[in-house]
Amino acid sequence: MRQYHISGKLPGANDYINACRRNRYAGAKLKEDTERLICMQICDRKPVDRAVRLRFTWHEGNRRRDKDNVAFAKKFVLDALQKCGVLPNDNNLYIEGFEDVFEYGGDYGVEVMIYAAARDQSGT
Repeated sequence: MRQYHISGKLPGANDYINACRRNRYAGAKLKEDTERLICMQICDRKPVDRAVRLRFTWHEGNRRRDKDNVAFAKKFVLDALQKCGVLPNDNNLYIEGFEDVFEYGGDYGVEVMIYAAARDQSGT
């Protein structure tokens, strides 16, 4: 099992959609900047060599954002884990599934736990 803590309020779906509507390059910049921020906070970059399951514990300061809006940032986290060399890919060969848990109050952030999957890379 591996655990990563990413601090700060990550952009949600609404933030990304609004950026894309503002300017055709703004959405890409938001994604790139967010992935860079995530990569800077990941210390253990040992590559995963088999299929995994992920558990995201989303820490929100309040209940204003909908859960699906918050969990949209999973896309940024998974892409950042690829860019940092932790995940070879976020396709079905390496990601068996994931779970989202939400906690309210306190600081914003997300805790990502990576577990070995029940199956191996061959999909069996």
